[in-house]
Amino acid sequence: MRLHEDDYHEIDASLAAHDAFLKARYPGERPGRQPVHTVYVPADRLDDFRDWGGVALATMDRHDFPWPDPAVRAKLAAEPIEDLRVDFEDGYGVRDDDQEDAAVRKAAAILADGPRPPFLGLRIKSLEPATRRRSLRTLDLFLDNYQDLFTITLPKVSGSDQVSAMVTLCEKLERSYGLSAGVLTFEIQVELPSAVLAADGTAAVARLITAAAGRCTGLHYGTYDYSAAAGVAAAYQSMEHPAADYAKAVMQAAAAQTGVRLSDGSTNVLPVGDTADVHAAWQLHRRLVRRSLERGFYQGWDLHPAQLPTRYAATYEFFRDGRDTAVTRLRRYLDRQDSGIADEPATARALAGYLLRGLDCGALTDAGFPREQLTALA
Repeated sequence: MRLHEDDYHEIDASLAAHDAFLKARYPGERPGRQPVHTVYVPADRLDDFRDWGGVALATMDRHDFPWPDPAVRAKLAAEPIEDLRVDFEDGYGVRDDDQEDAAVRKAAAILADGPRPPFLGLRIKSLEPATRRRSLRTLDLFLDNYQDLFTITLPKVSGSDQVSAMVTLCEKLERSYGLSAGVLTFEIQVELPSAVLAADGTAAVARLITAAAGRCTGLHYGTYDYSAAAGVAAAYQSMEHPAADYAKAVMQAAAAQTGVRLSDGSTNVLPVGDTADVHAAWQLHRRLVRRSLERGFYQGWDLHPAQLPTRYAATYEFFRDGRDTAVTRLRRYLDRQDSGIADEPATARALAGYLLRGLDCGALTDAGFPREQLTALA
Protein backbone atom coordinates (compact mmCIF):
# COMPACT_ATOMS: atom_id res chain seq x y z
CA MET A 1 0.00 0.00 0.00
CA ARG A 2 1.44 3.34 -1.08
CA LEU A 3 -1.01 5.78 0.54
CA HIS A 4 -0.06 7.40 3.85
CA GLU A 5 -2.18 9.02 6.55
CA ASP A 6 -1.42 12.44 5.11
CA ASP A 7 -2.94 11.35 1.82
CA TYR A 8 -6.17 10.36 3.54
CA HIS A 9 -6.30 13.72 5.31
CA GLU A 10 -5.66 15.56 2.06
CA ILE A 11 -8.58 13.86 0.30
CA ASP A 12 -10.82 14.45 3.33
CA ALA A 13 -9.93 18.13 3.34
CA SER A 14 -10.51 18.50 -0.38
CA LEU A 15 -14.02 17.07 -0.05
CA ALA A 16 -15.03 18.71 3.25
CA ALA A 17 -16.98 21.52 1.59
CA HIS A 18 -18.78 19.08 -0.69
CA ASP A 19 -19.60 16.80 2.24
CA ALA A 20 -21.14 19.74 4.08
CA PHE A 21 -23.11 20.73 0.98
CA LEU A 22 -24.52 17.22 0.57
CA LYS A 23 -25.57 17.08 4.22
CA ALA A 24 -27.38 20.42 3.99
CA ARG A 25 -28.88 20.05 0.52
CA TYR A 26 -29.82 16.36 0.57
CA PRO A 27 -30.78 15.44 4.14
CA GLY A 28 -33.05 12.63 2.90
CA GLU A 29 -36.78 12.10 2.95
CA ARG A 30 -38.65 14.18 5.50
CA PRO A 31 -39.96 11.96 8.29
CA GLY A 32 -43.60 11.82 9.26
CA ARG A 33 -46.91 11.40 7.51
CA GLN A 34 -47.53 12.97 4.11
CA PRO A 35 -51.17 13.68 3.27
CA VAL A 36 -52.51 11.80 0.26
CA HIS A 37 -54.15 14.90 -1.14
CA THR A 38 -54.72 18.62 -0.82
CA VAL A 39 -58.28 19.91 -1.04
CA TYR A 40 -58.62 23.44 -2.41
CA VAL A 41 -61.68 25.30 -1.12
CA PRO A 42 -62.32 28.92 -2.20
CA ALA A 43 -62.21 31.18 0.85
CA ASP A 44 -65.77 32.40 0.37
CA ARG A 45 -67.05 28.79 0.39
CA LEU A 46 -65.13 27.59 3.41
CA ASP A 47 -68.27 27.28 5.55
CA ASP A 48 -69.06 23.92 3.96
CA PHE A 49 -65.69 22.13 4.07
CA ARG A 50 -66.75 20.05 7.08
CA ASP A 51 -69.61 18.64 4.98
CA TRP A 52 -67.32 17.11 2.35
CA GLY A 53 -67.33 13.65 3.91
CA GLY A 54 -71.12 13.54 4.07
CA VAL A 55 -71.45 14.73 0.49
CA ALA A 56 -68.95 12.10 -0.65
CA LEU A 57 -70.79 9.29 1.15
CA ALA A 58 -74.15 10.43 -0.20
CA THR A 59 -72.75 10.51 -3.74
CA MET A 60 -71.38 6.98 -3.33
CA ASP A 61 -74.81 5.74 -2.28
CA ARG A 62 -76.74 7.69 -4.92
CA HIS A 63 -74.58 6.48 -7.80
CA ASP A 64 -73.68 2.96 -6.58
CA PHE A 65 -69.91 3.39 -6.06
CA PRO A 66 -68.21 0.61 -8.08
CA TRP A 67 -65.43 -0.18 -5.58
CA PRO A 68 -67.13 -0.61 -2.18
CA ASP A 69 -64.69 -0.70 0.73
CA PRO A 70 -65.63 -0.31 4.41
CA ALA A 71 -62.30 1.38 5.08
CA VAL A 72 -63.07 4.09 2.52
CA ARG A 73 -66.46 4.73 4.08
CA ALA A 74 -64.91 4.88 7.56
CA LYS A 75 -62.28 7.33 6.32
CA LEU A 76 -64.90 9.60 4.77
CA ALA A 77 -66.89 9.57 8.00
CA ALA A 78 -63.94 10.25 10.29
CA GLU A 79 -61.37 12.28 8.31
CA PRO A 80 -62.50 13.05 4.77
CA ILE A 81 -60.01 15.87 4.17
CA GLU A 82 -56.38 15.32 5.11
CA ASP A 83 -54.90 18.59 3.88
CA LEU A 84 -57.09 21.68 3.47
CA ARG A 85 -55.98 24.71 1.50
CA VAL A 86 -58.00 27.90 1.93
CA ASP A 87 -57.82 29.38 -1.55
CA PHE A 88 -57.47 33.11 -2.15
CA GLU A 89 -56.09 32.64 -5.66
CA ASP A 90 -57.78 31.23 -8.76
CA GLY A 91 -60.62 29.56 -6.88
CA TYR A 92 -61.45 32.83 -5.12
CA GLY A 93 -60.70 35.36 -7.83
CA VAL A 94 -60.12 39.09 -7.66
CA ARG A 95 -62.27 41.09 -5.24
CA ASP A 96 -61.96 44.57 -3.78
CA ASP A 97 -59.80 44.92 -0.67
CA ASP A 98 -62.65 45.28 1.79
CA GLN A 99 -64.30 42.13 0.49
CA GLU A 100 -61.12 40.05 0.60
CA ASP A 101 -60.19 41.40 4.03
CA ALA A 102 -63.58 40.28 5.32
CA ALA A 103 -63.12 36.86 3.73
CA VAL A 104 -59.71 36.49 5.40
CA ARG A 105 -61.11 37.29 8.84
CA LYS A 106 -64.06 34.96 8.34
CA ALA A 107 -61.84 32.10 7.14
CA ALA A 108 -59.56 32.50 10.16
CA ALA A 109 -62.57 32.42 12.48
CA ILE A 110 -64.00 29.28 10.84
CA LEU A 111 -60.69 27.47 11.21
CA ALA A 112 -60.12 28.63 14.77
CA ASP A 113 -63.56 27.32 15.70
CA GLY A 114 -62.50 23.74 14.78
CA PRO A 115 -62.45 20.88 14.15
CA ARG A 116 -59.74 21.09 11.50
CA PRO A 117 -58.03 18.58 9.20
CA PRO A 118 -54.60 17.31 10.31
CA PHE A 119 -52.87 19.45 7.67
CA LEU A 120 -53.83 23.01 6.83
CA GLY A 121 -52.71 25.89 4.67
CA LEU A 122 -53.47 29.08 2.82
CA ARG A 123 -53.00 29.73 -0.91
CA ILE A 124 -52.24 33.39 -1.45
CA LYS A 125 -52.15 35.16 -4.79
CA SER A 126 -48.94 35.17 -6.81
CA LEU A 127 -46.06 37.59 -6.35
CA GLU A 128 -46.47 38.93 -9.88
CA PRO A 129 -46.89 42.75 -9.93
CA ALA A 130 -50.66 42.73 -10.47
CA THR A 131 -51.43 40.70 -7.35
CA ARG A 132 -48.32 41.16 -5.18
CA ARG A 133 -49.61 43.73 -2.68
CA ARG A 134 -52.92 41.92 -2.26
CA SER A 135 -51.04 38.66 -1.69
CA LEU A 136 -48.90 40.15 1.07
CA ARG A 137 -51.88 41.86 2.65
CA THR A 138 -53.89 38.63 2.77
CA LEU A 139 -51.09 36.67 4.42
CA ASP A 140 -50.42 39.44 6.94
CA LEU A 141 -54.10 39.75 7.85
CA PHE A 142 -54.53 35.99 8.13
CA LEU A 143 -51.60 35.80 10.55
CA ASP A 144 -53.11 38.63 12.54
CA ASN A 145 -56.18 36.45 13.07
CA TYR A 146 -54.82 32.89 13.04
CA GLN A 147 -51.40 31.77 14.25
CA ASP A 148 -51.67 28.02 14.59
CA LEU A 149 -49.29 26.06 12.40
CA PHE A 150 -50.16 26.19 8.69
CA THR A 151 -48.49 26.01 5.29
CA ILE A 152 -48.45 28.82 2.72
CA THR A 153 -48.95 27.92 -0.92
CA LEU A 154 -47.15 30.23 -3.35
CA PRO A 155 -48.70 29.95 -6.82
CA LYS A 156 -47.45 30.70 -10.34
CA VAL A 157 -43.80 30.95 -9.37
CA SER A 158 -41.78 32.09 -12.37
CA GLY A 159 -38.27 32.33 -10.93
CA SER A 160 -36.03 32.07 -7.89
CA ASP A 161 -36.22 35.80 -7.14
CA GLN A 162 -39.85 35.36 -6.15
CA VAL A 163 -38.90 32.51 -3.83
CA SER A 164 -36.16 34.61 -2.24
CA ALA A 165 -38.71 37.40 -1.73
CA MET A 166 -41.02 34.89 -0.07
CA VAL A 167 -38.24 33.91 2.33
CA THR A 168 -37.70 37.59 3.20
CA LEU A 169 -41.44 38.01 3.74
CA CYS A 170 -41.58 35.01 6.07
CA GLU A 171 -38.65 36.36 8.09
CA LYS A 172 -40.33 39.77 8.45
CA LEU A 173 -43.65 38.24 9.51
CA GLU A 174 -41.99 35.97 12.05
CA ARG A 175 -40.26 38.92 13.67
CA SER A 176 -43.40 41.08 13.56
CA TYR A 177 -45.63 38.45 15.15
CA GLY A 178 -43.07 37.08 17.58
CA LEU A 179 -42.98 33.67 15.92
CA SER A 180 -40.11 31.24 16.11
CA ALA A 181 -37.58 31.64 13.31
CA GLY A 182 -38.31 29.21 10.49
CA VAL A 183 -41.86 28.33 11.57
CA LEU A 184 -43.39 29.80 8.40
CA THR A 185 -42.96 27.38 5.51
CA PHE A 186 -44.36 27.30 2.02
CA GLU A 187 -45.09 25.11 -0.96
CA ILE A 188 -44.12 26.14 -4.47
CA GLN A 189 -46.66 25.59 -7.21
CA VAL A 190 -45.03 24.66 -10.49
CA GLU A 191 -47.51 26.11 -12.96
CA LEU A 192 -45.23 27.74 -15.53
CA PRO A 193 -42.58 26.21 -17.82
CA SER A 194 -40.14 28.88 -16.61
CA ALA A 195 -40.28 27.23 -13.18
CA VAL A 196 -39.05 23.98 -14.73
CA LEU A 197 -36.60 25.09 -17.41
CA ALA A 198 -34.77 28.39 -17.01
CA ALA A 199 -33.90 30.76 -19.85
CA ASP A 200 -30.30 29.49 -19.84
CA GLY A 201 -31.43 25.88 -20.22
CA THR A 202 -30.81 24.80 -16.64
CA ALA A 203 -33.35 23.19 -14.32
CA ALA A 204 -35.06 26.19 -12.74
CA VAL A 205 -36.92 24.08 -10.18
CA ALA A 206 -33.65 23.13 -8.50
CA ARG A 207 -32.87 26.83 -8.09
CA LEU A 208 -36.30 27.38 -6.53
CA ILE A 209 -35.52 24.83 -3.84
CA THR A 210 -32.15 26.47 -3.18
CA ALA A 211 -33.66 29.94 -3.00
CA ALA A 212 -36.19 28.74 -0.40
CA ALA A 213 -33.37 28.36 2.14
CA GLY A 214 -34.96 25.35 3.81
CA ARG A 215 -38.50 26.78 3.97
CA CYS A 216 -39.92 24.92 0.96
CA THR A 217 -41.86 21.84 2.07
CA GLY A 218 -43.36 20.82 -1.25
CA LEU A 219 -43.58 21.20 -5.01
CA HIS A 220 -47.14 21.07 -6.34
CA TYR A 221 -47.76 20.60 -10.04
CA GLY A 222 -50.50 22.77 -11.57
CA THR A 223 -52.03 20.79 -14.40
CA TYR A 224 -53.99 23.39 -16.29
CA ASP A 225 -51.94 26.55 -15.83
CA TYR A 226 -48.80 24.66 -16.84
CA SER A 227 -50.45 22.97 -19.83
CA ALA A 228 -51.91 26.23 -21.09
CA ALA A 229 -48.59 28.05 -20.71
CA ALA A 230 -46.88 25.22 -22.61
CA GLY A 231 -49.30 25.64 -25.51
CA VAL A 232 -51.30 22.44 -25.03
CA ALA A 233 -54.81 22.71 -26.49
CA ALA A 234 -57.53 22.76 -23.84
CA ALA A 235 -59.04 19.45 -24.95
CA TYR A 236 -55.72 17.67 -24.34
CA GLN A 237 -54.64 19.25 -21.06
CA SER A 238 -54.20 16.43 -18.59
CA MET A 239 -52.09 15.08 -15.73
CA GLU A 240 -50.84 12.41 -18.14
CA HIS A 241 -49.92 14.61 -21.12
CA PRO A 242 -46.23 14.22 -22.11
CA ALA A 243 -45.62 17.87 -21.21
CA ALA A 244 -46.93 17.14 -17.70
CA ASP A 245 -44.80 14.02 -17.36
CA TYR A 246 -41.69 15.95 -18.39
CA ALA A 247 -42.31 18.72 -15.88
CA LYS A 248 -42.98 16.27 -13.09
CA ALA A 249 -39.89 14.21 -13.92
CA VAL A 250 -37.72 17.33 -13.58
CA MET A 251 -39.49 18.22 -10.30
CA GLN A 252 -38.89 14.71 -9.02
CA ALA A 253 -35.19 14.78 -9.84
CA ALA A 254 -34.73 18.22 -8.29
CA ALA A 255 -36.55 17.31 -5.07
CA ALA A 256 -35.07 13.85 -4.55
CA GLN A 257 -33.51 13.43 -1.09
CA THR A 258 -33.99 17.13 -0.26
CA GLY A 259 -36.94 16.59 2.08
CA VAL A 260 -39.17 18.56 -0.31
CA ARG A 261 -42.30 16.54 -1.03
CA LEU A 262 -44.11 16.21 -4.33
CA SER A 263 -47.76 16.60 -5.23
CA ASP A 264 -49.37 15.88 -8.55
CA GLY A 265 -52.08 18.15 -9.87
CA SER A 266 -55.80 17.64 -10.39
CA THR A 267 -58.30 16.56 -12.98
CA ASN A 268 -61.09 19.01 -13.69
CA VAL A 269 -63.41 16.22 -14.82
CA LEU A 270 -65.72 16.17 -11.81
CA PRO A 271 -68.09 13.38 -10.70
CA VAL A 272 -71.31 15.32 -11.23
CA GLY A 273 -74.44 14.81 -13.35
CA ASP A 274 -76.18 11.52 -14.04
CA THR A 275 -74.82 8.16 -12.94
CA ALA A 276 -73.10 7.48 -16.25
CA ASP A 277 -71.22 10.78 -16.06
CA VAL A 278 -70.31 10.23 -12.42
CA HIS A 279 -69.00 6.73 -13.09
CA ALA A 280 -66.92 7.95 -16.05
CA ALA A 281 -65.36 10.69 -13.89
CA TRP A 282 -64.71 8.19 -11.09
CA GLN A 283 -63.01 5.77 -13.50
CA LEU A 284 -60.76 8.56 -14.79
CA HIS A 285 -59.88 9.90 -11.35
CA ARG A 286 -59.16 6.45 -9.92
CA ARG A 287 -56.85 5.65 -12.84
CA LEU A 288 -55.02 8.98 -12.59
CA VAL A 289 -54.51 8.66 -8.82
CA ARG A 290 -53.09 5.17 -9.31
CA ARG A 291 -50.87 6.40 -12.13
CA SER A 292 -49.44 9.17 -9.93
CA LEU A 293 -48.74 6.73 -7.09
CA GLU A 294 -46.92 4.35 -9.41
CA ARG A 295 -44.70 7.25 -10.51
CA GLY A 296 -43.74 8.29 -6.99
CA PHE A 297 -46.22 11.15 -6.52
CA TYR A 298 -47.97 10.21 -3.29
CA GLN A 299 -50.12 13.31 -3.07
CA GLY A 300 -52.49 15.11 -5.45
CA TRP A 301 -55.16 17.80 -5.60
CA ASP A 302 -58.87 17.17 -5.13
CA LEU A 303 -61.42 19.79 -6.16
CA HIS A 304 -64.79 18.21 -5.35
CA PRO A 305 -66.21 16.09 -2.49
CA ALA A 306 -67.16 13.30 -4.90
CA GLN A 307 -63.49 12.85 -5.83
CA LEU A 308 -62.66 11.72 -2.29
CA PRO A 309 -64.05 8.16 -2.67
CA THR A 310 -61.83 7.42 -5.67
CA ARG A 311 -58.84 9.14 -4.03
CA TYR A 312 -58.99 6.77 -1.09
CA ALA A 313 -60.10 3.70 -3.07
CA ALA A 314 -57.16 4.02 -5.48
CA THR A 315 -54.68 4.83 -2.71
CA TYR A 316 -55.74 1.92 -0.51
CA GLU A 317 -55.68 -0.44 -3.49
CA PHE A 318 -52.15 0.67 -4.42
CA PHE A 319 -50.69 -0.13 -1.01
CA ARG A 320 -52.70 -3.31 -0.46
CA ASP A 321 -51.76 -4.70 -3.86
CA GLY A 322 -48.05 -4.44 -3.11
CA ARG A 323 -48.07 -5.16 0.62
CA ASP A 324 -47.30 -8.90 0.60
CA THR A 325 -44.55 -8.64 -2.01
CA ALA A 326 -42.92 -5.74 -0.18
CA VAL A 327 -43.00 -7.61 3.14
CA THR A 328 -41.49 -10.73 1.56
CA ARG A 329 -38.73 -8.82 -0.21
CA LEU A 330 -37.85 -6.82 2.88
CA ARG A 331 -37.81 -9.92 5.10
CA ARG A 332 -35.57 -11.78 2.67
CA TYR A 333 -33.25 -8.78 2.49
CA LEU A 334 -33.00 -8.53 6.27
CA ASP A 335 -32.48 -12.28 6.63
CA ARG A 336 -29.93 -12.29 3.80
CA GLN A 337 -31.94 -14.93 1.96
CA ASP A 338 -31.42 -15.72 -1.69
CA SER A 339 -34.31 -14.75 -3.93
CA GLY A 340 -35.02 -13.96 -7.54
CA ILE A 341 -34.53 -10.23 -6.86
CA ALA A 342 -31.15 -8.79 -5.85
CA ASP A 343 -32.31 -5.98 -3.57
CA GLU A 344 -29.82 -3.38 -2.37
CA PRO A 345 -29.89 -1.13 0.72
CA ALA A 346 -31.57 1.68 -1.23
CA THR A 347 -34.35 -0.67 -2.31
CA ALA A 348 -34.77 -1.89 1.27
CA ARG A 349 -35.28 1.72 2.32
CA ALA A 350 -37.85 2.15 -0.43
CA LEU A 351 -39.69 -1.00 0.65
CA ALA A 352 -39.80 0.19 4.25
CA GLY A 353 -40.95 3.64 3.14
CA TYR A 354 -43.71 2.10 1.03
CA LEU A 355 -45.04 0.09 3.96
CA LEU A 356 -44.87 3.13 6.23
CA ARG A 357 -46.90 5.16 3.76
CA GLY A 358 -49.45 2.37 3.66
CA LEU A 359 -49.78 2.55 7.43
CA ASP A 360 -49.90 6.35 7.52
CA CYS A 361 -52.72 6.64 4.99
CA GLY A 362 -54.82 3.90 6.57
CA ALA A 363 -54.55 1.41 3.72
CA LEU A 364 -52.67 -1.07 5.93
CA THR A 365 -53.26 -2.06 9.52
CA ASP A 366 -50.45 -4.64 9.49
CA ALA A 367 -47.29 -3.86 7.54
CA GLY A 368 -45.48 -7.06 8.51
CA PHE A 369 -42.95 -5.24 10.67
CA PRO A 370 -43.21 -2.96 13.71
CA ARG A 371 -43.50 0.70 12.75
CA GLU A 372 -40.34 1.49 14.72
CA GLN A 373 -38.35 -0.98 12.64
CA LEU A 374 -39.72 0.37 9.36
CA THR A 375 -38.94 3.91 10.45
CA ALA A 376 -35.36 2.98 11.26
CA LEU A 377 -34.94 1.21 7.92
CA ALA A 378 -36.51 4.01 5.87
